[in-house]
Amino acid sequence: QVQLVESGGGLVQAGGSLRLSCAASRRTFRNAAMGWFRQAPGKERELVAGITSGGSTSYSDSVKGRFIISSDNAKNKLYLQMISLKDEDAAGYYCPAVTRYTWSVVTSAYNYWGQGTQVTVSA
Repeated sequence: QVQLVESGGGLVQAGGSLRLSCAASRRTFRNAAMGWFRQAPGKERELVAGITSGGSTSYSDSVKGRFIISSDNAKNKLYLQMISLKDEDAAGYYCPAVTRYTWSVVTSAYNYWGQGTQVTVSA
């Protein structure tokens, strides 16, 4: 069983930056794709960034150019660097893992989920 723990969320002013972290309980990343999803109140959970087990990355149009997903396999950690934060980025952020090469936009495809970390953006 893999445990994923997200951290790094908090309150930030619009235009500011945050770096989210996701720690895995064991070596997950070598054979798994991962993603960063977010869910705002009243909205569906959406994929904002994905990374394949080979390290290829992809982003939703809403965050492209502002967010960067990266992984440190030696530390069993996944990161999401976020800059130029906007009001619409406020949400709970989650880093699920799926035991296959590439990520998916479908939440049910993922084998493991963490509890999430909250990002709040103030005007």
